[in-house]
Amino acid sequence: MPFGFIFDPLYLVCTGLGLVLTLWAQWRVKSTFARFQNQRVLSGMTGAQAAAAVCRAAGVSGVTIEEHPGMLSDHYDPRAKTLRLSPAVYRGSSIASVAVAAHEAGHAIQDARSYPALGLRSKLVPLTNIGARLYMLPFMIGFFLASGSKAQGHLGVLLMQIGIVCFAAVVLFQLVTLPVEIDASRRAREVLAKAGIVRSEAEAKGVASVLNAAAMTYVASALSGALQLVFLIVRAQSASRRE
Repeated sequence: MPFGFIFDPLYLVCTGLGLVLTLWAQWRVKSTFARFQNQRVLSGMTGAQAAAAVCRAAGVSGVTIEEHPGMLSDHYDPRAKTLRLSPAVYRGSSIASVAVAAHEAGHAIQDARSYPALGLRSKLVPLTNIGARLYMLPFMIGFFLASGSKAQGHLGVLLMQIGIVCFAAVVLFQLVTLPVEIDASRRAREVLAKAGIVRSEAEAKGVASVLNAAAMTYVASALSGALQLVFLIVRAQSASRRE
């Protein structure tokens, strides 16, 4: 955003709320993971073993499980059919490690079952990457042109609308991600319980706490994106009325 937007009350409200939500969600997932990272599961399974067990229990085969550098960098790659787990999750035998690993295995189950939202999210990735990189350029050029002559105003509003469409693709991706992540956690909890990987009520509650905290990061991201989209739309409408 240009310097002038820093003093825009609507910008301050939208970005401020989005930032607070994002920071709160990040703090919650890190603190929850740290809390349950020191509580070992009764089964003694590592995250890698738990992920493999979840896949087997669900009848999913052909999934590779790899150690991946970084903290909480865990993810499932549907193209390579590979679960990539951070060192703390891959090697750890804590409630937190098992919960995160099982969640990623839940994505592998989704892939094997052809879960529609997962397929849609994968298809949206290229469009989302383009939208995230490009939306600001046409919007800002349009913002400055909208205050010029009538011809410039027409072009400015059009460019702002193009920027909004680009960013809307990002928000759509974030919204589609929500049911994907929630469903993966649901599948993980079900298989963990049925396969006997989680053996006590305390472990089940710990797993639920870790997965719920992780889910909040996606909720916060979607809300933050939606707030920014609202700001862009309102400012484009203002420019259109002036024009």
